[in-house]
Amino acid sequence: MSRPTAALSAGLCTVGATVVFAAFTLGQGPQNSWLAAYREPAQRILRAAQTDDFAWRRLAELTDTFGHRLSGSAGLEEAIRWTAEQMRQDGLENVRLDPVMVPHWVRGQESAEIVKPSRQALPMLGLGGSVATPPEGIEADAFVVKSFEELDVDGGAARGKIVVLNARFTTYNESVHYRTAGPVRAARRGAVAFLVRSVGPIGYRTPHTGSTSYIAGVPAIPAAAIAAEDADRLQRFQERGVRTVLRLKMDARQLPDVLSHNVVAELIGRERPDEIVVVGAHIDSWDVGTGALDDGGGCVATWEAVRLLKNLGLRPRRTVRVVLFTNEENGVRGGRAYRDKYAAELKNHVLMLESDIGLFAPVGFGFSGSAAARARVLEIAAELLRDIGADHVSGVGGGADIGPSVEAAGIPSMSLEADNTRYFYIHHTAADTVDKISPGEVARAAASIAVMAYVIADMPMRLEAN
Repeated sequence: MSRPTAALSAGLCTVGATVVFAAFTLGQGPQNSWLAAYREPAQRILRAAQTDDFAWRRLAELTDTFGHRLSGSAGLEEAIRWTAEQMRQDGLENVRLDPVMVPHWVRGQESAEIVKPSRQALPMLGLGGSVATPPEGIEADAFVVKSFEELDVDGGAARGKIVVLNARFTTYNESVHYRTAGPVRAARRGAVAFLVRSVGPIGYRTPHTGSTSYIAGVPAIPAAAIAAEDADRLQRFQERGVRTVLRLKMDARQLPDVLSHNVVAELIGRERPDEIVVVGAHIDSWDVGTGALDDGGGCVATWEAVRLLKNLGLRPRRTVRVVLFTNEENGVRGGRAYRDKYAAELKNHVLMLESDIGLFAPVGFGFSGSAAARARVLEIAAELLRDIGADHVSGVGGGADIGPSVEAAGIPSMSLEADNTRYFYIHHTAADTVDKISPGEVARAAASIAVMAYVIADMPMRLEAN
């Protein structure tokens, strides 16, 4: 990066209301001198975020009050209206609800059990989008496989049976295709139902839900997740040569699409209001637990980041827009609706940042963009976020909700990265509740997002596009 010109250095003197460029030195050479003006506001943000547990209490209020927020549910729409009103009370600007039509899948009553060799209940969760069983349920022999390849090789053995896909969890990205594609693969082999080992590590016999899909021309069969421990137990029965009969009952149904909304609020830029930095998360959740980690925490952290800037009087050159997207979990309709509604503005989107990996201790950000933009982001993280351990920048950043817009306009994209050691034990389970998150972790996440968003929205040079 070239050194700032005299005119640029003069401009940096006016960042915020109280920052004086000459008052700061970074000690890392003149190549970083443009960042000197941001040391003091960054420290103010970090201190303010960690002064109290306001953000955690807001997350607790959201999740305690409205519970789960599955697309189509009354709880989601009540949470959306409450959030918009709270944003107005915070003094955020241009608060609005952008309409989005979303799918409305209802779980209904459901159960699974081992009938033979002895009757035992199986904890289970139907997969999002699954069809129902007949009212009397489905009773059939279990056929356990460890991979799609094993299912294909021994496919004839699946006919008329309930396929159990018992693939051990590695990473979410590597394992999730068993859940999303499993019912189609099993149906093609004549299975009457499909059970998947939950996509997550072994965790106290807890099933994990998540979306699945069907395709035209292949019978849609009921699909559910069972705990890893039970998938292993069914595997052991089969290896011993014990005939295992399962019974599955599901009352799931797909209702007509309903109206939902993306929640949008802004801190309008003081010089270049048409240039936009987006920070956001998804406000919907699965219908188990209360969606604190996935993704109420991301909503509160990004929202809190903008609230902090407003309260500190840090109005950047460009507009910072917080977007809480609807329907990420079973459709990504909110992300696509945002792309379509703001298509004419996307060329002026400087950065889009998403927080959707839980809300444990932040370690930094993932970033996707040009080499020049990456260098800029690396400088910001190293200089301003090292003190809270959020200075790592990995090679890929983005998210499901911002993805449609990022792809449409080549916008630099970023994702909050956190210590997710515990995340996939809780992900898409009834255990996703606010007590799993500490107030300090919420505060540090919000502070990290606020610092990064503020500097990128305020720096004299625009972040270089892809």
